[in-house]
Amino acid sequence: MIEEKKFLTVAPFQCAWRKDLKFREAGRGCVAFDAFAHNDVTLVFREKVGSQHYHYKRDNSPHYTVILGSHRNRRLKIEVDGKTVVDEEGVALCCSSTFQSYWISIYDGLISIGKGRYPFQNLVFQWLDSKPNCSVRYVGLSCWDKHVGYRNVNVLPLPNNHMLLWKQVDSGEFEGKDDGEQELEGEQMNDEKWGLENFLESWELSDVLFIVGKDERLVPAHKVVLQASGNFPLSLSNEDVIQLQKISYPILHALLQYIYTGQTQISEAQLGSLRALSLQFEVMPLVKQCEETAERFKLNKKLFDSGKSMELSYPSFQPHCCMAFPSQLPINVKRLKQLQLTGDYSDINIYIEGHGLVAQLHKVILSLWSVPFSKMFTNGMSESSSSEVFLSDVSPEAFKVMLKFLYSGVLSLEDSVEFGTLLLQVLLLADQFGVTHLYQECCKTLLECLSEDSVCPILQAVSSIPSCKLIEETCERKFAMHFDYCTTSSLDFILLDETNFSNIIQHQDLTVTSEERVLNAIFLWGMRAKEFCGWEKVSELLVLSTPDLLFKDRFQSLNDFLPFVRFPLMPHDLLKKLGQSNLGRHDPIFHDLVREGIGYVEFESLRPGNEQK
Repeated sequence: MIEEKKFLTVAPFQCAWRKDLKFREAGRGCVAFDAFAHNDVTLVFREKVGSQHYHYKRDNSPHYTVILGSHRNRRLKIEVDGKTVVDEEGVALCCSSTFQSYWISIYDGLISIGKGRYPFQNLVFQWLDSKPNCSVRYVGLSCWDKHVGYRNVNVLPLPNNHMLLWKQVDSGEFEGKDDGEQELEGEQMNDEKWGLENFLESWELSDVLFIVGKDERLVPAHKVVLQASGNFPLSLSNEDVIQLQKISYPILHALLQYIYTGQTQISEAQLGSLRALSLQFEVMPLVKQCEETAERFKLNKKLFDSGKSMELSYPSFQPHCCMAFPSQLPINVKRLKQLQLTGDYSDINIYIEGHGLVAQLHKVILSLWSVPFSKMFTNGMSESSSSEVFLSDVSPEAFKVMLKFLYSGVLSLEDSVEFGTLLLQVLLLADQFGVTHLYQECCKTLLECLSEDSVCPILQAVSSIPSCKLIEETCERKFAMHFDYCTTSSLDFILLDETNFSNIIQHQDLTVTSEERVLNAIFLWGMRAKEFCGWEKVSELLVLSTPDLLFKDRFQSLNDFLPFVRFPLMPHDLLKKLGQSNLGRHDPIFHDLVREGIGYVEFESLRPGNEQK
């Protein structure tokens, strides 16, 4: 076994063991590595370190063996204690012409294998041990019949959402969970706090790697976040590596923490190094804070305890902004919006049916705001490994408004004739994709610009959305207070559902010039009228028809609404005409209500002192 400058070469029937190649938790961990070989890249997982001349075929202690490119680079094999349990053709094969990147994770017997530089992405195979070995901890690098070169070998902890890997690779569906478990996991994810800090040094959706310090520690990051915060040496290709061998990990961590969370802590001794690194990558807000902190330290060292860390926080200039992104982070919003417009560093293309490609975006930004998008990109759905998403029944104009919000945190709508319609579409889109803060901004704007002309289409749109209850109730009150106008300016109200229309005609703030207006509106709603008409026209139609044919499925609702008409407040002459119409002849309920109204009016007129009235 020969160790060279850039990589480790393992001879046939030998195994390289290092004490640092160890899971933090027994039975749970991930190893990421590059391999150069003709075939038989072999990794061994066991409880204790083996010897250089170790061979898994002769090992009597419990262990797992994963062989990439077995049978002359034709098959994937997994062995348990020397016995083959998986023998798959054409999966995770090696390539002899260059180094290839792989990762293998183990979680209580669930072995996941993936390709590429970024662990927990590009999953290609999984197998679950029904009797899991939960004691394996050390990773051995071995081979079978030809030399294998290894480099960039790193043992990583599993992410918090490691169980998202638990899926069927082909179908993208969860495997081994019943509906109750899936639902519970969904509720737990919904309860999480979603912010950019969740992506700090996370392998999820990462597309750039820092290699830090002499131990070459791997630190993942996201190009769009870095480039919107400073000036990093990044290309537009899929993968980038930034070498920082002369920088210690705590310095880089402080820089990334400041970018992703808006604050960090650093010791006075490390302040200069942090400033230098921030200046190198042009993260100017942090450069300024490092300089100001260092100056204050020079002026009054008593203010600082050299044994404790100093806290650096990005000053927010928009304290009332709806969210901590991007206003409370050192992110240049102008630059971020430019990245959205140009599509630089994008990793997802959005297509809308009938409109083609509408945007080249960044998964991490979409996932930051939207739980549905985050799940789409990380839980094994087809979009997790794909760079394309196809949407249907989505307004491209509304989608572009939502995108502006995702990249700026500000709702921006041009004042136009279609303003109300577009705002409503954006609200429904925000609800669909779970962009809570955009939804709240749309609700606020809708309520501010709510008018008698817009109340019906808005009410119709939001009535089926539980989260829009406040808007729904406000619209019903607005309609009730302007009942005459809303039922005579247009026929939009006939599209309202039974519950909304019932709430309106019973509303405590109902304001009308006459009860005849209410009666006419009920008839128009009941027969889904295509043109305005009064009760007289309805009476004429009943000469050649019947109520169940004229009102169809709304006939029963019509009879439920009629008692809400205050017939006793109608003039005596009008009640007489109603009683003599075809309405009373065909509808017993209507007939009885008119008779009661006539009786009340006649009784009141006979009471002493009411003759003049």
